[in-house]
Amino acid sequence: MQVQTKMYVQPGQPFPLGAHWDGEGINFALYSENATKVELCLFDDEGNETRLALREHTAFVWHGYVADLKPGQKYGYRVHGPYEPERGLRFNPNVVLLDPYARALSGVENFQGGVFAYEMGKDDLSMNTEDARGVPLGVVTDPSFDWQGDRPLNIPFHQSVIYEAHVRGLTMTHPDVPEELRGTYAGMASAPVLSYLRDLGITAVELMPVHAHLDDPFLLDKGLTNYWGYSTLSYFAPELRYSAAYRAGDPVGAVQEFKEMVRALHRAGIEVILDVVYNHTAEGNHMGPTLSFKGIDNPTYYRLVGDSPRFYFDYTGTGNSLNVRHPQTLQLIMDSLRYWVTEMHVDGFRFDLASTLARGLHEVDQLSSFFTIIHQDPILSTVKLIAEPWDVGEGGYQVGNFPVRWAEWNGLYRDDMRAFWKGDGGIADVLGYRLTGSSDLYQNDGRKPYASINFVTAHDGFTLRDSVSYNDKHNEANQEGNQDGHSDNRSWNCGVEGPTDDPEINRLRARQQRNFLATLLLSQGTPMILGGDEFGRTQGGNNNAYCQDNEISWYDWTSIDHDLLAFTKRLIELRKTHPSLHRRKFFSGRPIRGTDVRDIMWVRHDGAEMTDEDWQNPVTQSLGMFLAGNGLFDTDEHGHPLSDDHLLLLLSASHEDLAFTLPDFGGCEAWELLLDTNDDAANETIGAGMETTLVARSLKLFRCARINDET
Repeated sequence: MQVQTKMYVQPGQPFPLGAHWDGEGINFALYSENATKVELCLFDDEGNETRLALREHTAFVWHGYVADLKPGQKYGYRVHGPYEPERGLRFNPNVVLLDPYARALSGVENFQGGVFAYEMGKDDLSMNTEDARGVPLGVVTDPSFDWQGDRPLNIPFHQSVIYEAHVRGLTMTHPDVPEELRGTYAGMASAPVLSYLRDLGITAVELMPVHAHLDDPFLLDKGLTNYWGYSTLSYFAPELRYSAAYRAGDPVGAVQEFKEMVRALHRAGIEVILDVVYNHTAEGNHMGPTLSFKGIDNPTYYRLVGDSPRFYFDYTGTGNSLNVRHPQTLQLIMDSLRYWVTEMHVDGFRFDLASTLARGLHEVDQLSSFFTIIHQDPILSTVKLIAEPWDVGEGGYQVGNFPVRWAEWNGLYRDDMRAFWKGDGGIADVLGYRLTGSSDLYQNDGRKPYASINFVTAHDGFTLRDSVSYNDKHNEANQEGNQDGHSDNRSWNCGVEGPTDDPEINRLRARQQRNFLATLLLSQGTPMILGGDEFGRTQGGNNNAYCQDNEISWYDWTSIDHDLLAFTKRLIELRKTHPSLHRRKFFSGRPIRGTDVRDIMWVRHDGAEMTDEDWQNPVTQSLGMFLAGNGLFDTDEHGHPLSDDHLLLLLSASHEDLAFTLPDFGGCEAWELLLDTNDDAANETIGAGMETTLVARSLKLFRCARINDET
């Protein structure tokens, strides 16, 4: 219901955009180039609406100041202008719109309330003339918070171990997390979870989207939800579904709860990286809802088809793509990023479908405005920037092509490692690149090995346990006829599809999981572990669980493989203990300081060095990698030589046991076993020139136990 009021709107200021409380009132500012009128809509707790026209208009920003308003005020906008979809204009003042800069939301979306600017049952050319208030309202926040001295941890990339996690899924079944906190930011900040993550040894959590998102109607109709959250509604407001405060009736409390989570993680020595979706929004294509951007200024915020602007370019597979060519859209993204760094204290970002952000007209342009602006920004240029370097458009696969200061999800690492351990021969040459930081992708553009974010599994695809248990996807629960999700998984079920009681197959699967984790954590680059892989989490063969907010996706803390968990902890500790496993520089392959020792040397199973023929042999399934230690291989950030042991990594993906002769590289006379993926308790010291046996499909790591001093 609309009510009359004597509220007076003062001119206010055009910047900053959004709604900001100064202690005496609130300044409102909204950008729209093509609007003819903007009404600020204030709502009380009973839902009564007061409309106030914003008459000031500066550089396309509509603004006004209302005295005596306080934090907690709910608001939205009605934006007037032409409703001419064939021209790309979709203004409809009957629809209440969400402020793109709202810091908090009043609730989640309500499609039953009406969020469509066109008349339902007709095409989008027919304007809706009914009042539509389905979108959540913005809520003005009080920015004050006691950070208690919190500061960025600034953990170098090369010392990082990243853990990809879902805020809700991580804690929903955790028996030691209080029930009222499970699935929330507060649950993630609880003592049991912090203790687990700290003891595991990870240095950063990469959280799947925490920006407020929308549950698509087609999922709700099936009784499903958008669990992953890649359907962003607001780039400033935290998702309420993950807030214990929201459950208790305090939506604004979600902001403080998120800050408390970051503060607690930092105290535990763990950075927070956000998975962000600045490539598209929840408003979909021309038949999608009108929630915010579409009704405020459609041509500003979206990439429209040039000769038919009723329709949207779709490089994301979701119906629309943000128009990052427009200065205001770029400003929105940059303002959002800076907000999460300065006000919410996050440590970096992983950019979903980042190739979309790099597009100029249709091609992917490494020197696009998006990268230029980030690189010159004094705040954003100092945080961790990680690209998912692909989208669904032509030429969108851009692994290795992002600029300096950017790390990338290395999809080639995942594919090549899966192929090797599955038993594909003839890939020794690419395996050498992946083990050493992918210099073929990153060395020639000024980047370092840690630019390669190495992973063998991620949220999108099989879990680690499922990748060794299933040949085919099993996505029936998604109710899409098992047609969704990737079909090329490069997985291998070890002989039986799904769970089995066969002890030999289960032993092989256990070994394969260890092989993947060991390869990941012993490779140069920055490792990323999919949350739950360290203890054998399964999704029952579902490789696209985006809509499964249930036991399929939730981490099952009652079915932990404790041996695998202990093995993973040991691996992470080994990586941290040995600097040669996380170098800052690429290997040179040249003799060091007048010795015959090279920083890296490659050995075949008879103990001799690899030849060009070995690298290209189509049946090669084994490889040895020697890493020079004893201060010969690298320096720290201050230029001081790093001291480490000589290390020897042996890998065999053969289906038969393999005898491997240990070399005498670096004058090493004896090698001590540090790790064996076939036997957690293995213990052996072997002289150079002697043989060790690698069980079929296994890996061993040795350190030099004794060096000839005359070498």
